[in-house]
Amino acid sequence: MGLLGLAALLVGCGMGEEAEREPEAVVATQDEGRGLPETAWLAPTDRTEPALWLARRAAVEAGKPGEAALTGLRRALGEAKPHFVEDQRMIANRTAQLETMLAEIGQPEDPATLIAGLTRVAAAGGRRQLYGEMCQHYVTVRRAGLGRDEALARLVERYGTQDRPR
Repeated sequence: MGLLGLAALLVGCGMGEEAEREPEAVVATQDEGRGLPETAWLAPTDRTEPALWLARRAAVEAGKPGEAALTGLRRALGEAKPHFVEDQRMIANRTAQLETMLAEIGQPEDPATLIAGLTRVAAAGGRRQLYGEMCQHYVTVRRAGLGRDEALARLVERYGTQDRPR
């Protein structure tokens, strides 16, 4: 089969334009498995729902994540989506990374609370932000000794003064 035939086959199977337009169109699963994440990162090919993956990370000691935690993470990720450039998978990965960095400095935080707080900061800026960059700024001000509320207020000042889109 030539390249033209292969391209026609891919388009016919839905692998053409739709895959390019909707990079988040990977079907997420709610695999019950062992209840624990099997990897340190949620890979682009991983079909696990980002909220479920984060909930499993947070519930390592308790076993299976609670429904309230999962619901909170789903809500936080859904609310974050229009405010950040990254997709939910990357927001989940960056949140996991941020959780680890905060725990290392003795300031652990709940993943849904982290996402919600940073989403409020991004909303104050009035434009889509880079979640990973904002996570780095957040951990930097936390390392400088600011508490959670003070750190978020500092970021609101920083991001809220950006030029708003016209």
